[in-house]
Amino acid sequence: MKLSSSLEDYLETIQSIVVIKGAARASDIARLRNVAASSVTSALKNLVKNGLVNHAPYDLVTLTPEGDRLASVIARKHTVFKEFFVSVLGVNVKTADECACRMEHIIPDDVLERLVEYLSFAKACQYGGRRWVNGQGFVCDHREDKL
Repeated sequence: MKLSSSLEDYLETIQSIVVIKGAARASDIARLRNVAASSVTSALKNLVKNGLVNHAPYDLVTLTPEGDRLASVIARKHTVFKEFFVSVLGVNVKTADECACRMEHIIPDDVLERLVEYLSFAKACQYGGRRWVNGQGFVCDHREDKL
């Protein structure tokens, strides 16, 4: 199932509220997303139709197991991008968060996993010489233990 970026953002927002409160209210979602209540109502209808949230009018919102799984995937993408922007590129946290929010919706899983590998590698290879070698993965030419 392919959701719009907006619906993915709603899932991520709902999950963040549910983690703290156990369930979300439409007003909580509207406040965090900075949108009108009617926008939340429309999004919730679509998410219910896709089997991702449990919600009845004027009731609490919870995630279905599939909704929770998908929200976790989206949140992980956001976290990985944000860490890359801050740790590797030196982008300020606010800008990194905004960019991560836009990019999390378009990255394929295999590219994300390569980025995760790179972040892990970059932490271990702090002295440069990082490169990708087909068939091997990331290689560090200048490691601290070689100095």
